Amino acid sequence: MTLPQLSGPELTVMTIVVAFAAVFLIAFMKGAFGGGFSIVGIPLLSIVMDPVSAGGLLAPLFIAMDLFALRYWKPSTWSRPDLVRLVPGLLAGIALGYGVFRVLDHRAISIVMAVITLMFVGLWLLSGAKQVTRERSTPKAITAGVASGVTTMVAHSGGPPLAMYLLPLGLSKEVYAGTTSLFFTVGNATKAVPWLLLVRPTGSVWALMGICLLAIPAGVFSGWRLHARLDQRQVYRACYGLLVVTAIKLLWDGISGYLV
Repeated sequence: MTLPQLSGPELTVMTIVVAFAAVFLIAFMKGAFGGGFSIVGIPLLSIVMDPVSAGGLLAPLFIAMDLFALRYWKPSTWSRPDLVRLVPGLLAGIALGYGVFRVLDHRAISIVMAVITLMFVGLWLLSGAKQVTRERSTPKAITAGVASGVTTMVAHSGGPPLAMYLLPLGLSKEVYAGTTSLFFTVGNATKAVPWLLLVRPTGSVWALMGICLLAIPAGVFSGWRLHARLDQRQVYRACYGLLVVTAIKLLWDGISGYLV
C-alpha cells in the first residue's frame, strides 16, 4: 500500500534556508568521504519538515550529488574487487528495505544498527585506534551490502555497514572514498523510485528540490578540497568519528520513535 500524499512543507524563507544548508552539508560529506553519512543533514531538515517528506526530498537530490561527485571520484579510485562483492547485496538490501518500510518497524532496525556500529567503533578504540588490515571476505561483503541496502532505504543511513567492511581493508583514502561514492551512486539511483512511490512529493517539495540543487556543486567541491588536505590517518579517524555521530542519531531516532 502506498503512503498517502503528504502536504509537504511551506516554502518559507526558513524552510528554504534550512533545507539548502542541510543539502550543502550532505553534499560536503559526499565530497569529503564519498558518501554514506547523509544522516548528518537530516536533523536540520527535521526542523522544517517531517522525516518522510525529508526522505522524498533527498532521494532525487542524492542522484544529483552522485553524478556531480563522479567528476572527482573517477574510476581510478574505485576498488572493483570490493564493489563486485558489495553491490549485489546492496540491491537485495534495498528491495528488502522497501518491504521493511511498508510492513515492519524500522525503529527497531535503527536501534540494532546503532548498537552494532557503536560496538564496531568500541572494538577499534580498544585496539588502540590502530588500523589493522584484514583480508577481503565475500560473505562479509554480501552481509555489509545487504545491511547497507536496508538501512539506506529505511533511514538514509547505509554508511555504517559499508564502513565496517571497507575500513579494515586498509584502502588508500582516495580508493576508500571513491569506492564508497560509486557504491552509493548505485544505491541512491536504485532506491529513488521506491522512495518516490512511498512518498509521492507535492509541488512544494519539487520546488524545494530545484532550489537545493544549487547547493550541491559547492558542497561536493568543498568536501573534496578538505579530503585532499587530510592525510590517511585523519580521514580514517574522521570516518570512525562520523560512525559514532551516525550511530547516536540512529539510536535517538529509534528510541524517541517508541517514546512518541
